Order: sequence, then C-alpha cells, then structure tokens
Amino acid sequence: QVHLVESGGGSVQAGGSLRLTCAVSTRTSSEYCLGWFRQAPGKEREGVAVIDFDGSTKYADSVKGRFNISKDSAKNLYLEMTDLKPEDTGMYYCSADAGWGCVLVDTDFDYWGPGTQVTVSS
Repeated sequence: QVHLVESGGGSVQAGGSLRLTCAVSTRTSSEYCLGWFRQAPGKEREGVAVIDFDGSTKYADSVKGRFNISKDSAKNLYLEMTDLKPEDTGMYYCSADAGWGCVLVDTDFDYWGPGTQVTVSS
C-alpha cells in the first residue's frame, strides 16, 4: 500500500517556476516507479514525467528541457517546473506503479494522490 500527498501547486505567470513535492509513504520496502501526471479541464490525463527505482527518467516531449523529476532518500518525489506556459495549467497528480516497467501511461499506475492545482496565466 502506498500513500501519496502532493503540495506546491499555485498560480504563476508565464515564464515562472514552481516546485511540486509528493510525500510518498509505504509500508513495504518495495521499490516503485514514481510519476507525475496532469489533467487540464476538458482533457484527458497525460503523463508528464516518471522516475524508476534506478533513477532513470522519462519526460513528455512538451516538458523536456523545462521540467525535472527527482526523488530523495526520504522517498519524497519532486517536480521542478521552469519556463511555465499557460498550456501547463492543470491538476497535477503524483502516482506510483508497483509493476514492471516505468512509462508515461496512467493505466499502469496503481496509486494516486489527490492532486495539486497549477495555474499559469499569460
């Protein structure tokens, strides 16, 4: 069982930066693939970035070079977002995948946080 809670969302102007944090609580020592997904109003949820147990990462093309996913030994997950654009607006979710592989596919992920809102104005 994995418990996830996001924080750090807010409202910024285009070009600004935000850092999202996800507190990851587990009752087992199993390693997980961790990821960030987002959903804009009226749109489907999409993968933003994932980080595997070995530290390897994958990013959506739309955020490459602007976002950075990382994690620390305390099991916190981070998403550093720079040069934010209005199209980055949405609810951002932290997620964990207990299975094999680590890809930007939301149906692969087993556990989800409640989300944190990011709003970027032009």
